[in-house]
Amino acid sequence: MRILVAVKYVPDTDEIRIDEATGTMVREGIPGIINPLDLYAVEEGLRLKEKWGGEIVALSMGPPKATEALREALSMGVDRAVLLTDRRFAGSDTWATAHTLSKAVRKMGHFDLILCGERATDGETGQVGPELGAMLDLPVITYVSRIEDLRPPRGDEPGWIRCRRLTEEGYQRIEAPLPALLTVVKEINEPRLPTFRGKSRARRTEIEVLSLEDLALSPQETGLQGSPTRVVKVFYPRLTRDTVMVAESPEKSVERIIDFLREHKLI
Repeated sequence: MRILVAVKYVPDTDEIRIDEATGTMVREGIPGIINPLDLYAVEEGLRLKEKWGGEIVALSMGPPKATEALREALSMGVDRAVLLTDRRFAGSDTWATAHTLSKAVRKMGHFDLILCGERATDGETGQVGPELGAMLDLPVITYVSRIEDLRPPRGDEPGWIRCRRLTEEGYQRIEAPLPALLTVVKEINEPRLPTFRGKSRARRTEIEVLSLEDLALSPQETGLQGSPTRVVKVFYPRLTRDTVMVAESPEKSVERIIDFLREHKLI
């Protein structure tokens, strides 16, 4: 099997600032890590590789420092890593990000399975994975809590996968043909810790870097120019409360509350 895992380099701090002029996140000077929720996708890819063999590749889009996230994936056991980095990618919304990633996936060749984390901790949208699957014309299963069964492709016989999907009401069991894209939740596994040998290998492994020209993209397809959604206003909400202190008997206090609710047409 050939498996692709998408990972993201996210800020390792709660002190995230937004550029009020562009509406984009300010990343300079803020330390970063691999998106914690992507570790579950990496772990699941590694388990599938251990069972079925093949190759697992990590793909990320971000600044040059995003190699740190890819080396984390390499230290866990991923075979190869590819970084999409170009100043013209900056400011991409989820649609432009998924479009750029889809170009890279097509350039890298066929994959039997693409795994993504549920969402990124900096954006909290959960959109890039499903958008990527749609742009690649793949079946998409979101919120996967368990891969129950899988049959890799054999010759002309297509493969398939059966998953348990987490919903608000419980679980769904969904089967899809391969290739497919899954987004996984934390319930699916417990990510392994990198070994010393894995960390040493990750430091030595060369990470392939692709730019705008390598993907045959135009500047209008990615970055701010290629983003159909924009942050048009950034502000910090202020919470104000007008309170009335009631220091009377319980009976009088209840009457005051009822009068207030009636006055505001709440009862």
